[in-house]
Amino acid sequence: MKILFVTLVLTFVVGIFAEEKYSTKFKDVDIDSILKNDRLINAYYKCLMEGQGCTPEGEELSNILPEAIQTGCEKCTDDQKLGAKKVASFLIKEKPDLWENLVSKYDPDGTFREKFKEQLKNEGFDI
Repeated sequence: MKILFVTLVLTFVVGIFAEEKYSTKFKDVDIDSILKNDRLINAYYKCLMEGQGCTPEGEELSNILPEAIQTGCEKCTDDQKLGAKKVASFLIKEKPDLWENLVSKYDPDGTFREKFKEQLKNEGFDI
């Protein structure tokens, strides 16, 4: 009986302190292929900006993006953080108009924009 109680308490404590992360069900999405394809870039952009034509991946991204931006991607896995940095670096450099529109929508007061750009530079991303 004591062992069962201790096991339940430990399970509860671990559950409380376990770090919650975003879903990894789309971890195999090939970001590089998307960034090489204007049609796909525009489809994701339209999903994020207008909520139209979203794939399941785009739908999930549009749901978590506001929180991820505000928290500095606290719940992102390392792969998700790398993917976000790769996409942001690409958009800043190659599609600045799309980047500016997205940032204006998801960070309208600019609170996170400069901090994120500085982080990209510090980590060696070309922007």
